Order: sequence, then C-alpha cells, then structure tokens
Amino acid sequence: MEDNGLQILSQHIHNYCGLRYADRLGTLKEKIAEHVSKLGLSYWEYSRYLQANPNEWDELVNLLTINETYFYREENQLNECCYEILPTLKKYIHRPLRIWCAACSTGEEPYTLAMLIYETGLFLPGAVEIIATDIDHRVLEKAEKGWYHKGAFSFRRIPPHLLEKYFTEVDEGYQVNYAIRRMVKFKQLNLLDEEKAAQIGEVDVVFCRNVLIYFDHDTTTKVINCLQRNLVHGGYLFLGHAESITEGNVGLSKVNSHKSIFYRKD
Repeated sequence: MEDNGLQILSQHIHNYCGLRYADRLGTLKEKIAEHVSKLGLSYWEYSRYLQANPNEWDELVNLLTINETYFYREENQLNECCYEILPTLKKYIHRPLRIWCAACSTGEEPYTLAMLIYETGLFLPGAVEIIATDIDHRVLEKAEKGWYHKGAFSFRRIPPHLLEKYFTEVDEGYQVNYAIRRMVKFKQLNLLDEEKAAQIGEVDVVFCRNVLIYFDHDTTTKVINCLQRNLVHGGYLFLGHAESITEGNVGLSKVNSHKSIFYRKD
C-alpha cells in the first residue's frame, strides 16, 4: 500500500516538474518521509493534499531538488561564453545581449557570468542582461540577497582576485557587490511551464547545466525544445559536462572548442 502511494506521488512529481522517481521510490521516501509524517498523512493522502493545496508544491520541490553549486563552476564554458562568444555577438547585435541561466539555484552561476563579463571591459552597464530562473523560490530568495557564508561550498573554486574585487566582507560571509547584482534578474520558473518560459523572450545564450541528468528522455526533449524556442538563430546553449543532446533535438549543432563543448542554434 505504501509503495502504491509513493508510485502515485512519483507520477504527480514527474508531471509537475519532470523529476524521475518511479524507479527510485526509496530515494523519494528518504527525502519526504519526515515532512509527510509531520502532516499526519499517508503518501496517497499527500498526493491528494498537493492537488488541494497547490502552494505545497513549493515545499515539496525544496525537499526534492539538489542545490549544490558554486562560483566559477566548469569555468571553461564560462570563459568561452564571456571572452569568445559574447564579444563576437557584440560586433553584429546592436541591442543588449541576453543570457538565460535556467535552474540557477542560489545564484552562483549568473553572478559568475556577471563578474566575467565585467572583467572583459567590453560592455557598458546594461549592455548584457542576465535572466536567472529556478523552480525553487527559497533558493531564489538567497540568490537575490547575494550573501554567502565564508565556509560555504560556494567558494571552493573562485579565483582569489574575483573574490577580492567583486565581494564585500559582511558579518561571517561575503556580499556580492551591487554592480554585479544589478546585472542579474531572478524569476521563479518551472521549465515544464512552456507558457511562462516563453515570457522570458528571445535570448542569445542559455545555460542549463546539471539539470537534465535528473530527467528522463521525454522530459529532457521537452525542456531542450523549450530552451531552443527562446534562443535566437545563431544563439548558444551550454549544458553540464555529463549532459548531451540526442538526435531527437533538431536545430542545434554541437560545437567543439579546444576547451569546452556547447551547442549553436542553426
């Protein structure tokens, strides 16, 4: 009976945000057992509770998602974007360039991009817009504050000169400087919500890294197609090092640079 309840719940989760637990019911139980127990519900009852209380999805998503990230993660891709791609696009696109960080978690990725863009010295304020989205409103609240504890995992790879230049020491942590924070706009977004994703508008670069590994093939295809619709022709898509696009995702060509792999919209 318990497994039946978990199976039903796993299907609701998959339909809502694409996370796959049908073959990992034990993992799902570990993540939510304490919370469901506090509510005094069985897993089947919790499924009904989610339908009657849509705001409960925020709580569940917070329990399920993995928000482990850090500044300067997979730096070859970041440098490729900021020092090669953006300067090239700047030559023939006479409007603000737009970057979409999908699944931005607590903000380290978009802030790193903002710092590196600032480092190039090629862009005036407002010349690059960074839109950062995530399904979890709690991590977005932390991201918008831009404050990170000194002992946090966030700083494991950041070069010392970037830490010194773009952060201010506050209490027991570091605050991202205002000049960097103002380059990033955070929004809550479920990547399976095609209507809201379309509201992001056209973008020149998309980062969607270390997200697709949690989806099955059909959900991955749906998300990639969603991202691709927002990309301008000639725009670029960056995925995580363990992620790739299958033959079902037409319209994107793989680009192998000397240090990283990414995709270009034909």
